[in-house]
Amino acid sequence: MALSPEQIAQLQDNGFVIFRGFMEATFLSELQTATERQFELEGDTAGAEFKQEDGCRRLANLIDKGELFQQVVVERRVLDAIGFVLGEEFKLSSLNARSVDPGADVTQPLHADMAAIADERGYWVCNVIWMLDDFTPDNGAPRIVPGSHKFRKLPDPNAAPPDEVLVTGQAGDIAVMNAHAWHGGMPNRTDKPRTALHAFYARNDKPQQQYQKQMLRA
Repeated sequence: MALSPEQIAQLQDNGFVIFRGFMEATFLSELQTATERQFELEGDTAGAEFKQEDGCRRLANLIDKGELFQQVVVERRVLDAIGFVLGEEFKLSSLNARSVDPGADVTQPLHADMAAIADERGYWVCNVIWMLDDFTPDNGAPRIVPGSHKFRKLPDPNAAPPDEVLVTGQAGDIAVMNAHAWHGGMPNRTDKPRTALHAFYARNDKPQQQYQKQMLRA
């Protein structure tokens, strides 16, 4: 993906950028259908390979659950954006789904994924949120603290909440996020679930969340 100067500035300064209308309508519909079908197939065990979460449905290891999901993690335009954050050598760490239940009054604590702090080589985790539903202020759109990826520390749960913004968008958008940035899910105050895929990447020299059959290297 040829990042525009504005997109580069957003990644560098804020720690995230949203690509509007990234998914074509047919591909979006296919992903929505495949994800819901997978929830139905796995039932109460959905997400058990990774973790369960109150107020949410989870799916894990989607890379091993269909060619359609594999297309998500090898999208060249996305990999170019990941490479901008992590450098040339990175791998797929996990491909999961997170669906916030209707009426779920659950707020995730601010966190950095994998409790990651940038090291002497720089950043080493990056997340791509594939929005299968609209992300609104009312249905659990995640919050993020702009610029917190540069703090080189984890959030203090006892400190006053820093300035934060919501990552909102429409179904078909994607958000590329430097996962060192402090972020967390919000409550869903609507009567419908809010579903997304999370494609998580790590620098090659770092551990991954789940050991996949299909590996990806830049």
